[in-house]
Amino acid sequence: MPKRERGSGGLLKVKGSRFYYGQYYKDGRQIRVSLKTDIKTKAQASLRRLMGDSERGIRPESEIKKLRYVDLRTGLLANYLERGNKSLQTLNDGSETIWGLKALDEFFKFDDDKGVPIGQITTDAARKFVRERLDEGLSNDTVNGSLRLLRRMLNIAVEDGKLTAVPKIRLLKSSKARQGFVARETFDLLIGKLPVKLKPIITFLYYCAVRLGEAKQIEWSQVDLDSALIRLEQDQTKNGLARIIPIPDVVVEMLRNVPAKTRKGPIFFTTNLRKEWQKACVAAGLGTFTEVDGRPDKVYAGLIIHDLRRSAISNMMRVGASESEAMKISGHRTNDVFKRYHIVSTADSTDLMRRVQAAQKLVANSDSLVVRAALPSAL
Repeated sequence: MPKRERGSGGLLKVKGSRFYYGQYYKDGRQIRVSLKTDIKTKAQASLRRLMGDSERGIRPESEIKKLRYVDLRTGLLANYLERGNKSLQTLNDGSETIWGLKALDEFFKFDDDKGVPIGQITTDAARKFVRERLDEGLSNDTVNGSLRLLRRMLNIAVEDGKLTAVPKIRLLKSSKARQGFVARETFDLLIGKLPVKLKPIITFLYYCAVRLGEAKQIEWSQVDLDSALIRLEQDQTKNGLARIIPIPDVVVEMLRNVPAKTRKGPIFFTTNLRKEWQKACVAAGLGTFTEVDGRPDKVYAGLIIHDLRRSAISNMMRVGASESEAMKISGHRTNDVFKRYHIVSTADSTDLMRRVQAAQKLVANSDSLVVRAALPSAL
């Protein structure tokens, strides 16, 4: 049989098999695959399709079946790195992860021989994942975070030519936007329940509307205590824009009390922050712990740290700040998202109605005086 040029492809018979085999080259590597037919015309059509797929970067079915969960996961992390996503985290052991990925790792057995085969990542599997997570007491939004990662890693695999199609991954109905708000009296009670070392960062978040992830990255070199300002660099912010954060006197005083010899690295102590936050909220009557079957730890429900960001924005607006002024501090880029954080409290609404009533009374009194002045003096 004459030798064919690479790329031209060909059919051949293999001893012991009645089917035709197709043979072609990809990236200098010889590919040989069974075409599952003993009819030559059908075999030729299948080979042309395979070679066309190869030219378009699409893998043959035989290679797709070899893929496992780890291959999808690796592509996802690589894409996050390429795009510079802030949510890509490096753990203490040097491994990379994303919030919501751990749940997928456990479900698709990432630590067990690098995960299940690609054929087991189906719509039904995603539904089973949802049921298990909801049974653990997690919210729809938390489960959706993992589902979005699963859907994204599958779509990336298609873009990279590893898959030709993806199973349908349906999200749950989103929970209502949180309305968590901390009044000053409540905050004073809460701060008293926290360890001393954690009070500076919680106070900073309550006043300055900065995201927790941004606050954790602030270092002493970015702080000007004399001017009461902190500069967030563009690589530290979610939207990639640097901004200046004015800080209140109470935070300035807390930072001044930090010994000069220890002013290196991050300015805020954050060890066990979430655990201590939950304990403080429960002690202050702002949260609860509930035991859930099958889980070693109690499940927390209540005020979350991100609610401090909503509180800070609402407090700014209550004292007359414009949206643009508040957005410069909070780092919001769009008004739609910003408005979800501006919570109008009952006290605000009541005060507004009182001012409306007072204004109407003044108008009514004024109209009465005008009418009386217009009446004949004999009357």
